[in-house]
Amino acid sequence: MADSHGKHARSEVEADGAPARLALRFTAFTEKWLPDAFGFVLVGTFVVLLFGLVTGEPLLKRPDDPAATKGFGLVDAWGIGFWSLITFTLQMAMIIIGGYAVATSGPIARLITRLARIPKDPRSAVAFVAAVAMLASYLNWAFSLIFAAILAREVARNVPKADYRALGAMAFLGLGTVWAQGLSGSAALQVASASSSPPPVQEVIKASGHASGLIPLSDTIFTWQAIVATLIVYVVGVGMAWFIAPGEGNARTAEQIGIELKPLIGRGSAYNGQRQEARRPGDWLEHSPLFSLLIVLLGAVYLVRYFSGKSFFNALDLNTVNLILFLLALLLHWRPWRMARAVRDGAPAAAGVLLQFPLYGGIFGMIAYTGISGRLAGWLVQASNQFLFPPLVAVYSCILGIFVPSGGSKWVIEAPYVLQAANELKVDAGWMVVVYDLGEASANLLQPFWMLPTLAILGLKARDIMGYTFTMFLACFPAALIAVTLLAPHVTS
Repeated sequence: MADSHGKHARSEVEADGAPARLALRFTAFTEKWLPDAFGFVLVGTFVVLLFGLVTGEPLLKRPDDPAATKGFGLVDAWGIGFWSLITFTLQMAMIIIGGYAVATSGPIARLITRLARIPKDPRSAVAFVAAVAMLASYLNWAFSLIFAAILAREVARNVPKADYRALGAMAFLGLGTVWAQGLSGSAALQVASASSSPPPVQEVIKASGHASGLIPLSDTIFTWQAIVATLIVYVVGVGMAWFIAPGEGNARTAEQIGIELKPLIGRGSAYNGQRQEARRPGDWLEHSPLFSLLIVLLGAVYLVRYFSGKSFFNALDLNTVNLILFLLALLLHWRPWRMARAVRDGAPAAAGVLLQFPLYGGIFGMIAYTGISGRLAGWLVQASNQFLFPPLVAVYSCILGIFVPSGGSKWVIEAPYVLQAANELKVDAGWMVVVYDLGEASANLLQPFWMLPTLAILGLKARDIMGYTFTMFLACFPAALIAVTLLAPHVTS
């Protein structure tokens, strides 16, 4: 009987295709050797520090001009950068908590529950989560992090034999593929808005033929070439997700990992039966929807005035997204005590952001305030020509994105010299925004910075899913490189 069981296990292993076997090998490696996300940023700090020293950057130096943004030594640049993302850190914490509050509200929870019933087997479950996650991230990357993670949990509950690690990786896939090409993509929104694009970047854009110093979305993410490139990556991502899903013999389910999956709604859900009753006159405020509706009305009037006379997508920024999420969550939860409970339950998902973002700010400082970024750019331009420039920028953006995992902040670093080189090589500036987007997004599959909210909701560690995300990178990033290379002649200036 033992021999029969062994043969059955071997047949299950052999039933998995090459992509699934590759993903399992990578996952076995990352589970054993990869540190947690916090360890990753600790190691990354000293990788950048050593790189700076090897390439000739001073360890201790301050420029004479107190207003200078370049010429610092590595230690000083690290210190300046450490708190440079503090506003962004709070914005991200709020967007995680707000997204969680929206996703766990009754109407959205019921939508997720219905969607989770669509896949019927482990392979279709993994591919389905990947497809929905990428679609959600195209609409809004912040909401997708939370929505797709909760969807993955519910799918795992309905398809208990699906590999929970693969589902978790696919819930994050949108941030590693198409988000920057979508409606909340940082670089495209920045170059389309005078208030968001730094003056030096606008000057370079003017030199490319855009007299206003701005590049409208119709010349970046909404060109037919950009849409085709995005669709190529999307199709490759869904197809690869289908092939890497392991069979039952190799899958590790949520139960095997030790994760309890409670339903979102109905009997057994975390909120089932948790009703609060007003026991004293002072409780009336927490149970009445009156003031929630008044706050929503107040915010709605402000948003109408804010967007009046502006392009919606150009005016949309993180603060506005956070306000919309807050108002939507308040409306969907209806009663203040439910909103307060959702925020309390969602707060732990932001813990990793609060801990690690300052360290990533330090890494950003060592690259942005020293000569590292300029030196890398110089190497890039020297090694490229008109044909090779787009894929080389995509590769460079991906590599830099591992150490500066913020699409908007990193674009500010890259834009001046990347667009200047594009002008010299007669490559369309709008197309370079698309190239940057696809390369920058791919970096998220290789480092755990943006995985933190998803991992917190799923109850997983970075090492549990990064074998799968790396396998997806091996398919999606080459697809992006081929797309930006072959489509470039159609948009060359």
